[in-house]
Amino acid sequence: MSITAGSRPDGTRPPAAVEEPTAAVAAAAEARVPRKAGKAGKAGKVPFRVRLRRDRTLILMTLPVILLLLLFNYVPLLGNVVAFQDYDPYVSSNGVTAIFHSPWVGVEQFSRMIDDPLFWGAAKNTIMLFVLQLVLFFPIPIALALLINSVIRPRVRAVAQAIMYLPHFFSWVLVVTVFQQIFGGAGIIAQTLEDHGWSGFDLMTNAGLFKYLVTAQAVWKDAGWGIIVFLAALAAVSTDLYEAAAMDGAGRWRRMWHVTLPALRPVIALLLVLRVGDALSVGFEQFLLQRDAVGVGVSEVLDTYVWNMGIQNGDFSYAAAVGLVKGVIGICLVLGANKFAHLLGEQGVYQK
Repeated sequence: MSITAGSRPDGTRPPAAVEEPTAAVAAAAEARVPRKAGKAGKAGKVPFRVRLRRDRTLILMTLPVILLLLLFNYVPLLGNVVAFQDYDPYVSSNGVTAIFHSPWVGVEQFSRMIDDPLFWGAAKNTIMLFVLQLVLFFPIPIALALLINSVIRPRVRAVAQAIMYLPHFFSWVLVVTVFQQIFGGAGIIAQTLEDHGWSGFDLMTNAGLFKYLVTAQAVWKDAGWGIIVFLAALAAVSTDLYEAAAMDGAGRWRRMWHVTLPALRPVIALLLVLRVGDALSVGFEQFLLQRDAVGVGVSEVLDTYVWNMGIQNGDFSYAAAVGLVKGVIGICLVLGANKFAHLLGEQGVYQK
């Protein structure tokens, strides 16, 4: 059997070799790419019509949330106009049309607010409780997240996280009831002390310790929510950083100080900015449920003050004026805290 040139011993021919592109062909191919990319727009921007078609599924998913946000958070802002009126809901057939028939009084409600000692008392209690909760409550989720993250066994970590997160789903009625059954005059601790010859106590009616009591209730209820946020941030930290620090001789505490805490700084700054912006909203149900036990003097905050003046007393214009001032101060606090975060090199709520 004869074998022709260029053929294999079995008689088949090898596949044709792929020719290398010439320099002219490669240059022409590269020249076509910028011309096609330039049609998408300057600086690589995708046209709005293309982005709308591409993200239409996500837009449809978020549309109900946007509608609820507009309906319950932005549309009610139009009602702040009653802060500049002497609003009377009974001058018309319904409360909405009554806005157009109520007389204008300008800044009279705000002048009344400045001269009201009850308002300043509520503002003082609100600021004092905010500072106390910021100092005592804010660091606790961070410490608990670091503690849970140090647990080696995943099953133990999951059980501890679930136990700490469970009170977040409890209502304030249940939280106050649990504390009443433990620290009240007829609670477990007081009854146990009395059974052994000691005098009992009632923390739930102690006005001097009320600010610490409500802080403890907030820690027990909402610390688990903060733990989840910080654990998510810790999960994003590369293990290579810990291994490199350990090879350099860093112990557990130094690894936490130089690796873990710097990784948590952006999340801490963001939550701190949001917490400062919510400084004048320390709670409503929690204080309303316990105001009869300790008195209005220590339990009256701005939220309960607005409810008392607007709902109970029917002074809607004055309550709206107090709520409007509270919202404006909250916005200023968010902007100021975010600017301070930028000075520290953090992103905050939004970038520069």
